[in-house]
Amino acid sequence: MTTSFHPPVRTLMGPGPSDVSPRVLAAMARPTIGHLDPEFIRMMDEVKAMLKTCFKTNNELTMPISAPGSAGMEACFVNLIEPGDKVIVCQNGVFGGRMKENVLRFGGECILIEDEWGAPVSVEKVKAAFAEHTNIKALAFVHAETSTGVRSDAKALCAIAHANNALSIVDAVTSLGGIELDVDGWGIDAIYSGTQKCLSCPPGISPVSFSDKAVDVVKNRKTPVPSWFLDTNLVMGYWGGGGKRAYHHTAPVNSLYALHESLVMLEEEGLENAWARHEKHHQALRAGLEAMGIGFLVEEDSRLPQLNSVYIPEGVDDAAVRTALLQNYNLEIGAGLGALAGKVWRIGLMGSAATQRNVMLCLDALENTLVDMKAPINIGVAAQAAAAVFAAE
Repeated sequence: MTTSFHPPVRTLMGPGPSDVSPRVLAAMARPTIGHLDPEFIRMMDEVKAMLKTCFKTNNELTMPISAPGSAGMEACFVNLIEPGDKVIVCQNGVFGGRMKENVLRFGGECILIEDEWGAPVSVEKVKAAFAEHTNIKALAFVHAETSTGVRSDAKALCAIAHANNALSIVDAVTSLGGIELDVDGWGIDAIYSGTQKCLSCPPGISPVSFSDKAVDVVKNRKTPVPSWFLDTNLVMGYWGGGGKRAYHHTAPVNSLYALHESLVMLEEEGLENAWARHEKHHQALRAGLEAMGIGFLVEEDSRLPQLNSVYIPEGVDDAAVRTALLQNYNLEIGAGLGALAGKVWRIGLMGSAATQRNVMLCLDALENTLVDMKAPINIGVAAQAAAAVFAAE
């Protein structure tokens, strides 16, 4: 007979999901109430207010989509893009490619700008694309590319879009809560994220925000939004302000408890303090890895502190190392994707996983495993290098 499932306790330092705080897990175990219960609606309003703070926006259309980050992405494109619309899409990793797929599937014309994986989106290439093409509806790019660990200059890219009267659509799945992000200050029109990265929630919820300009575009579409579930005109009947809500779908009640608790924790820590924490632990991890002789894929000025892509030492079996870390240390790190498969590891320091304990565990476990495999690394120096960074704070 099948028995209950009891997962092992892992330390999650891959590209996501990240470690979930015991406070967030405990919140999920609270009693389920109806999704139209007055107390649940009160909590929904608090979630919206805290998401606005997290995104640094006053956008009224800021809410969590009841589905993972990929649905948040689709919500932005399906509401804003109509057949024939021209969209400049920037691809410098896996997730820019998914933006392109959304444009094409909703009948748009994709003008693709490609940059090397591991490099930020080229501001100059975007300027050139706007100079070459007319009637551009939107510019779409990934702020924090999870497949490579690179950060692009969202502020500069959005400024180019606005100078050309185009919307900006931004993927912030890995950046929200981990690095500087300023929706109103940078003029972002549509943005989406996920709960399972720097917010340290279970997967399954996608925070989104639309500017007033983007809302006007949705309201004045020539064609109906082709997705009923993701049509913001309908969803806002449920997530809109005030006590009375129109039934749209059965919200994932307990998962929203988790998001609420995560946002309360972020509010307690302070948004800027959270950004600084991710950076500090990244610097310690970087010091340890480089002392070991392991280098980074991304140049220092555009690295994500929360997602570190590092080169696998020569002659080392990628899968064997990750398997050994999982079996011997209950530690998960991520593999490379696409052209980077077998060439890099992706080490996450996201949300609750961005701790001194996890940095030291990762360095120790990785060094021991590589020594066992006779990898060409420097031995006995990584922990000391990381400790020096922590001691200097």
